[in-house]
Amino acid sequence: MFSLPELPYAMDALAPSMSAETLEFHFGKHHKAYVDKLNELISGTPLEGLPLEDVIRKSADDPALAQLFNQAGQHWNHTHFWMGMRPGGGGAMPGHLEKRLITDFGSIEAFRAEFAQACLTQFGSGWGWLVFDGDKLSVTKTPNAETPITEGHAALLTCDVWEHSYYIDHRNQRPKYVETFLNDLVDWQVVADRLEAVTG
Repeated sequence: MFSLPELPYAMDALAPSMSAETLEFHFGKHHKAYVDKLNELISGTPLEGLPLEDVIRKSADDPALAQLFNQAGQHWNHTHFWMGMRPGGGGAMPGHLEKRLITDFGSIEAFRAEFAQACLTQFGSGWGWLVFDGDKLSVTKTPNAETPITEGHAALLTCDVWEHSYYIDHRNQRPKYVETFLNDLVDWQVVADRLEAVTG
């Protein structure tokens, strides 16, 4: 059985950048619904009992398992999103992360611009990502429940651009939400730790 992750902060700890009301709906209702549906769909199947990432990989290209993939992908993506934020986020980055971003993007400003562009140009629902593709850092975007796991990429940071992620706090202003995410919510230490875990 899969379950909601334990958040590393209180429901109101990200305010005013992300309100308690947003967390109550986004985490407490939307994410919970994905977990509940995932558990319902996987029960009694050969995938039951497998780690979440294995469920995603094995269901990704099977049309008969599309609904299961959607729930599993949403559960993984959302968990990654929650764990990449902290109260009073943004600010300075750990040195090795900063150096790698400058190496692969040219500057921190260029990385931020490319990441924001991915988030803003993802039509409809989806995700903006910073990933390690086995060679370098790169920015990508995925629709709906798609995830870099299926491409063999290591996800380092994601911004959820489904409307339920920002509509309560920012209404239809996705650019303001993405700016707030980068400036005030990202836990760059977590991103640096994720990078170190996949590059040594």
